[in-house]
Amino acid sequence: MYDYVPVAEGAVEWHVNFADPSLFVAYGGSLFAQDEMQVAEHPSLGALREALRSRKWPAKTAENGRPTPVLVRSVERRCRVATDRNAAEGRARGLYGHAFSAAPMDAVRRATTPIEPPTITNLIAIAAPAGGYGRYTPRQIELILTTAFTGFRAAVMESAGALVAVHTGFWGCGAFGGNRVLMTTLQLLAAEMAGVERLVFHTCDPAGRAALDTAMQRVRSELPALSIETSALVQQLFAMGFSWGVSDGN
Repeated sequence: MYDYVPVAEGAVEWHVNFADPSLFVAYGGSLFAQDEMQVAEHPSLGALREALRSRKWPAKTAENGRPTPVLVRSVERRCRVATDRNAAEGRARGLYGHAFSAAPMDAVRRATTPIEPPTITNLIAIAAPAGGYGRYTPRQIELILTTAFTGFRAAVMESAGALVAVHTGFWGCGAFGGNRVLMTTLQLLAAEMAGVERLVFHTCDPAGRAALDTAMQRVRSELPALSIETSALVQQLFAMGFSWGVSDGN
């Protein structure tokens, strides 16, 4: 999803990692969603998880029902992996999700291009809620907003006064079935609350752009009073009647 191209000269740029509550837990498995893609391209992240576990230190992005975002600075991006559908290269179904485990090894190798010298990435690992259905509750909305705000605010504080750009996308809207408009709206609000100067939203396709436009319109026209109490903001969002979507199967 990310191209990792800087967008602002002199800025400290961060990329959201769509984390599991257990940090980088599935990096060695057969699934290849956003979290696993980032670890594949930044292999030292897998080493970081193993180092934490070997020392019996926490490797969690959520504990006891509350967010504990993890920030990782200056990690080397050593390769890029093409995940698009390309029958000529042996990946007729692409490499996303469960298609990765079915792809021939040679196709995966051809899809992987070394980056020499490696570039440097800063990551915000935050876990979205999973398994919801029906209408979002105020508690769920508050948790999502708190998670995004905590991660974004930590990135601002870690950047030591520099301009901050955060790259994100439809966090929690794939396998977890999150509502694209609500999850986008909450990230927009969290970025404003956290003092992020630039939020770069990667929409990937026209449908994604439409969801972003809808979220931006809601923030501008229906949620104009950003100085209200957070509890009142959550109630306003709850009143809009957002409902969970369905998992994409990955």
